[in-house]
Amino acid sequence: MKLRSVRIDNRRRRIELETWSRRVLPLPFSKLEPRPTRVNRIAEAWVDPELGNEAITYRLQSGAEGSVHVDDALDYNRDPSYLAEIKLHLLTVEALRRVEASGLSRRELARRLGTSVPQLYRLLDPTNMRKSFVQLLALLDVVDCEVRVSVRRRRAAA
Repeated sequence: MKLRSVRIDNRRRRIELETWSRRVLPLPFSKLEPRPTRVNRIAEAWVDPELGNEAITYRLQSGAEGSVHVDDALDYNRDPSYLAEIKLHLLTVEALRRVEASGLSRRELARRLGTSVPQLYRLLDPTNMRKSFVQLLALLDVVDCEVRVSVRRRRAAA
């Protein structure tokens, strides 16, 4: 996700990252490293092209610099689509590990799934987020894995 701009809000003690879709993601100073203080404030902040416009870099009055990736702000704000992508990624990595351990060839896996080998490679690609949970469940079933899904309340933040 590319960033459009960054704004420093000293009154609320946070930075605000604006994405190209005009979404604003606040992130408190307490999540920054090095951490700004009332004495050592952020002197400047910018969307960093060296980080692919997916992060900002800031400089404190002392000269110390830090960077914050948009993923940190998405995680802090508990963005539902970002969290779903993380879970899909983790499930894909586990499926890849189980496929490697199964000893089955890619061609045999594709045959059992009723799909093509290139589609199987896309399914096993952890960076590909254009796949469904159902496809991964079918793959895990082919390699003799049982998947349990549990839903429970989050614990209260301490």
